[in-house]
Amino acid sequence: MVDSNQSHLWGMRLVFLVLALLITMTHLLPMQLVPKGWAGPDILIALTFAWALRRPDFVPMISIVLALLTADMLLSRPPGLSALLGLLASEWLKAQGKHLRGNTFIAEWITVTGALIATMLLYRVILTLLVVDPGNLLLMLQQTGFTILAYPLVAAASYLIFGVRRITPGEHDYTGRPL
Repeated sequence: MVDSNQSHLWGMRLVFLVLALLITMTHLLPMQLVPKGWAGPDILIALTFAWALRRPDFVPMISIVLALLTADMLLSRPPGLSALLGLLASEWLKAQGKHLRGNTFIAEWITVTGALIATMLLYRVILTLLVVDPGNLLLMLQQTGFTILAYPLVAAASYLIFGVRRITPGEHDYTGRPL
């Protein structure tokens, strides 16, 4: 039974990395020849936050860093900044997950909204302090807003398709430690 639980854990970690790579690759596909005037949601960060809150054992630090740093490099963002902020927010969400276990989805959504807004604000502040053009504020606000709106869909898809559900009180990991 321990081997089954451990293989499931490593399988889900691999699923996360494959999903992160697929999401990043879809951003690289040439869907249209003219740049869009609006920004869609950041599905990768929504997925990372959903899995970090619901099953922190599925997304260890190294997986988050690999996924987000790869996205930074391939999408020509400042290397490491989004990855660092995403990692910090994910680790904060993992810590908050224990407090949110008994609450409703609305409390989870509000917590993720706060993490997304804080991440966006820190991103802009850091780029401004480094005298780097932080980009169009309206596009960043649109992306953050659409990511907040997309979070329930990402959380539902994670649950329905991949079985990533909240940890229940008293649940143990594959070594027998309480989660």
